[in-house]
Amino acid sequence: MKKELSILIPVFNYDCTALVDGLSRQSAALQAEGVRVEIIVAEDGSTNEAALHANAALTANPLCRYLPRRENVGRAAIRNYLAQQANMEWLLFLDCDMQLPDDRFLLNYLNSEGDEVIDGGFAVCPCPEQMGRNLRYSYEWSEMSHHGVAQRQANPYRSFRTTNFMIRRDIILAHPFDERFRHYGYEDVLFGKELHRHGIAISHIDNAMMLSDLETNDVFVSKTEEALRTLRRFRDDLRGYSQLLTVVDGIHIAPVRWLIRLWHRLFGWLERRNLCGRHPSLRIFKLYKLGYYLTLTKNDNQS
Repeated sequence: MKKELSILIPVFNYDCTALVDGLSRQSAALQAEGVRVEIIVAEDGSTNEAALHANAALTANPLCRYLPRRENVGRAAIRNYLAQQANMEWLLFLDCDMQLPDDRFLLNYLNSEGDEVIDGGFAVCPCPEQMGRNLRYSYEWSEMSHHGVAQRQANPYRSFRTTNFMIRRDIILAHPFDERFRHYGYEDVLFGKELHRHGIAISHIDNAMMLSDLETNDVFVSKTEEALRTLRRFRDDLRGYSQLLTVVDGIHIAPVRWLIRLWHRLFGWLERRNLCGRHPSLRIFKLYKLGYYLTLTKNDNQS
C-alpha cells in the first residue's frame, strides 16, 4: 500500500465542501492505519461570493489546507501550483464538481499497482429524466462505452483525463502541465501526449468519480466553443490526440470544407438554438462542433 497522499482540488466558482467532507472521513480512517494524508484546495480566482463563503469554512478542517487565490491562472497553472504546494509522494488530482463513488475510493488508489500515473476514470450518475434534455448528460452518457477500464487501457494516453488521477509528485514536477493553456479544454490531452513522449506509464483502474452536477445547456455549449478555440490555437500540438482534428484533417476536398463553413454561417445559429433548448440533438451537436471549428479558420491552408 502507498503510504503518503496529497489530495489536490482546484476550484473555480464552486462549493466543494461536500466533496472535501467525504474525502476527510476517508482520510481520517487511513490515518488511523498509518497513512499520511493531506487535502489542499486552491481557488483559481473565483468570483462567486456564495461559493467563496462556503469554501472558506474549509479553514476549520484540520486535514485541509485552503488556498484562496485572487488571480485566475487557468486549469494548467493551478494544477502545477497545487503540485508545488503538496508535501506527499503521491498526488491525487480531483475535479471539484464530482461525487465520491463509495467509502473505499482513496483506499482503492493506495492499493493500486501503478507506480507512475494512475487514472481512475469517471462515470455519469444515472439520471434518466435528463436524457434528451440536458446536453451534457446526453453526451457523457453516449460516451460511457469509451470510459471503461478495458477501453481506456487500450489507448492509455489518448484516454487520459485530469478529472480523477493520481501521479507521483516527482513526475509532475519534472513534467508540469503546459501553462499556455489558460482557457478551457485540452490541457489534459496534451499532458497525456507528453507522458507518452517521455515513456511514463499510465495505469487505468476502475475507481471512477461520479458526475452528477450538470451545467445548463447554454453553459455547456459555451464551454464547448471555448474548448474548440483552444483546440484551434494548439492544433499542431494536439494532432493525433483529437478525434475532431483527425476528421478535419481527413477532409481533403476544399469545396467540402467551404460548404461546411457556409452551412454553419447560415444555420449555425439554428443549431445552437436547438443545443441550448429543451431537446438538444447529439447529431446536431457533432455537426455544430465541426462547423464551429472550421469557421475559426480563414482558409483551408490554416486548418
